[in-house]
Amino acid sequence: MFNLNFLKSLKEIMNPKANLLTFSSGQREANEAYIKSLSNTELKIRADEERLEAMVRQQLKEEFPNIEKSSSYDLLVDAVIHNYKSKQLQATDDVEV
Repeated sequence: MFNLNFLKSLKEIMNPKANLLTFSSGQREANEAYIKSLSNTELKIRADEERLEAMVRQQLKEEFPNIEKSSSYDLLVDAVIHNYKSKQLQATDDVEV
């Protein structure tokens, strides 16, 4: 009886199709978790960018009244954000080197 159970368990272990299915289901779960973590990170980055843009727009409105009516207002906001991000990247590059 003991040998029969042992042989059945050995047969299950040696079954390549069952092993492949077990492996693929584990991979699917790992991939879903990875994609979810990336999505959360991406959402956080996007929220930070939107918050930065709102802060820049507010600051420009305070310093230059009625600037939001200007045709180049959006370009100015983009330029300020680009300049800020460039300086931030430079600062992180200087730290790493």
